[in-house]
Amino acid sequence: MTSHVPPPKTAARVSAHRHTDRPLHGILMIICSTAFLASSDAMAKYLSRTGMPSVEIAWIRFLVFVLILLPIVLAPASGNPMRSTRPLLQVFRGLGLLCSSIFFIMALGYLPIAEATATGFISPLFVTGLSVLFLGEKVGLRRWTATIAGLLGVLIIVRPGTAAFQPGTIFPIISALGWATALVLTRKISGADRAITTMAFSAITGFLVLSVIVPFYWIVPSWTQIALGVGIGVAATVGHWIVVLAFRYADASVLAPFSYVQLVWVTLIGFFVFGEVPDAVTFAGAAVIIASGVYTAHRERVRRAQVTVPAEPYPSA
Repeated sequence: MTSHVPPPKTAARVSAHRHTDRPLHGILMIICSTAFLASSDAMAKYLSRTGMPSVEIAWIRFLVFVLILLPIVLAPASGNPMRSTRPLLQVFRGLGLLCSSIFFIMALGYLPIAEATATGFISPLFVTGLSVLFLGEKVGLRRWTATIAGLLGVLIIVRPGTAAFQPGTIFPIISALGWATALVLTRKISGADRAITTMAFSAITGFLVLSVIVPFYWIVPSWTQIALGVGIGVAATVGHWIVVLAFRYADASVLAPFSYVQLVWVTLIGFFVFGEVPDAVTFAGAAVIIASGVYTAHRERVRRAQVTVPAEPYPSA
């Protein structure tokens, strides 16, 4: 990740330049990241219940994000982390992450944490569509069918047209689109810039945008709210750092199914901390979304195997 590599013609070559082939290492990192991200979401939900605006919660999160990265960015050994071969893509990735963060925090103010997370799992399905636009990938009928199935899973959870429908369910869907955009751009950037560069751009982009907006929503926080805000920033930063590093060891198609472990964490947290018990319909919709995401990841692995050229000496995905 030290220099720009022109886009190869095959997906297999992309993976060759992008990471070392150690899928188990990447999977364990993704599972670890879900614990940190679930903890961050739980603290954000608690702050939402105290009346703190979502924008202010997100601003504290990104402030901590910046403060954690600042010593690394300024360290002489780091070189110049802000030097990017694709700065515009880095900024757009940061905006995608910011969008994901704000809208998910907004969702937590309206929905049970497990329901918001389950709905947000539609992001791998958005990745399928965005990969066509940004990565030039060809998506076959079976992957599109899986994508449609995942959308049906979201409809099962959201239940539009019924008494159970809540307008707030649109927030995790928008959040998922932002996260999918960040993931696709991570894949596109991964062979060009270092992980620290990606993290630094994300932190600074989100912090600057929110710093312009937050004065319009600001309330004076209590010490407890400040402490929880710092906790959100630390947990989210560690979680996203692990996600970025995981892409060095395996492709998104390998890692994506294991991100669903986060649903286990948030269901347990929702029950023990907030007294929330997802209903059978939510579990059914989540199962459809997860099955769709796992199948999409399977088709991605098949596709990559088909474009691998055996004669070339690089590890397969």
